[in-house]
Amino acid sequence: MPSTHKRVIVRRLDRDSVSGFVGASYIQQNKIELLNAAGKLVLIPLEEVKAVYFVRDLENSEEIVRKSFPSRPRAEGLWVRLIFNDQEMLEGLMGNELSQFAPDGFLIAPPDTRGNTQRIFVPRSSLQSFSVLAVIGGIALGKKRPAAVRPAMPQLFAENE
Repeated sequence: MPSTHKRVIVRRLDRDSVSGFVGASYIQQNKIELLNAAGKLVLIPLEEVKAVYFVRDLENSEEIVRKSFPSRPRAEGLWVRLIFNDQEMLEGLMGNELSQFAPDGFLIAPPDTRGNTQRIFVPRSSLQSFSVLAVIGGIALGKKRPAAVRPAMPQLFAENE
């Protein structure tokens, strides 16, 4: 299997989960293309998906123990809070660039990256609310500050020697 196939657990809105592998372009015509453990290609409509969990191990659960950051995250990006249609709340960190905001949904890093779940794809249709809590690190938008002008070095020796 090529290295572009990633292990995922797809959690549906009806709380059912499907595990398997996805390729680099796993969203095709508003459906998630998933190769399940039996080797069958499964197409799941995006409006039936709550989230796609990119995991280290398929045997472990995709359930996230810590759903919010205990303090301000250290990594750069957008600190976001998601509220799903079933009232579940999840915080995460996503890149601070426009390419992260696809029409279908977006990827976030969960609060505990040492757990089984490494990234989560969240379809827009599964959300009730999306809030940006903070912009962490990076360059602030607006005017750039001019570089500090250093004074000239004092002459210590005469140049006529």
